[in-house]
Amino acid sequence: MRRLSLLVLLIALLHPSLSWAAVQPDEILPNPALETRARAVSQQLRCMVCQNESIDESDAPLAHDLRVLVRERLQAGDSDAQVLDFLVARYGEFVLLKPRLSWATAGLWGLPPGLLLIGLAVLVVAARRRRGGALEPAPKLTAAEEARLKRILAEDHGT
Repeated sequence: MRRLSLLVLLIALLHPSLSWAAVQPDEILPNPALETRARAVSQQLRCMVCQNESIDESDAPLAHDLRVLVRERLQAGDSDAQVLDFLVARYGEFVLLKPRLSWATAGLWGLPPGLLLIGLAVLVVAARRRRGGALEPAPKLTAAEEARLKRILAEDHGT
């Protein structure tokens, strides 16, 4: 029973969906609606130190500063979009975990589907070439070649 309890505790601590966010108690806003918005905005922003975590999940000091900044902007009356725009203007598109579609990021969004289409086109062309080569009729023999073939076959059957 004790082992099972330890196993459940270990799974709870290590499971990503059950992990606790890095938001400190002193950061939490007294207004639950504003806090919910702050958490939603924070989950869209990349920690500039960790780079693969949102600032909501990161313990880095810069992430803490950004969480505080987000909450200050929301308390000042900014909309979620205004907060994101402010941070993008300050840090660039890299601060967003999911970059916006723009001319600057079109390559990022278009490269995967483009490579997939190119790969499919290569496969179709290769399949057509293989199929085309196998369906070609055998070349006709000349009269001299046919006579020689008959002679060879007759010799083999005669022995």
